[in-house]
Amino acid sequence: MNTAGKNKKWRLTAADGNSYDSDRPGGLGGHRRSRIYGRLDCRAALQAIAKGGYVKNRVFFLNQADAQAAGYRPCAVCLPQDYARWKAQKNLAASCR
Repeated sequence: MNTAGKNKKWRLTAADGNSYDSDRPGGLGGHRRSRIYGRLDCRAALQAIAKGGYVKNRVFFLNQADAQAAGYRPCAVCLPQDYARWKAQKNLAASCR
């Protein structure tokens, strides 16, 4: 019986922006400086990782609700529909000022 991965922990970012250890891996990755989150297989993120420098600011989220509550926006490349909704809400809020 293999129990090597049984006690594995993942470092995730919560809705309040603080990090915590989780028994479940995060389903989304984000970039702390640009405040963008997306899928783990995002073409843009993988290209940035390949170029270096991106990894030190990488964060992970359990879900979109946590990412958005922490102040991150959806990636336009891998989450185009979510990004379009976010952009429309942002524009609506700006026009109400």
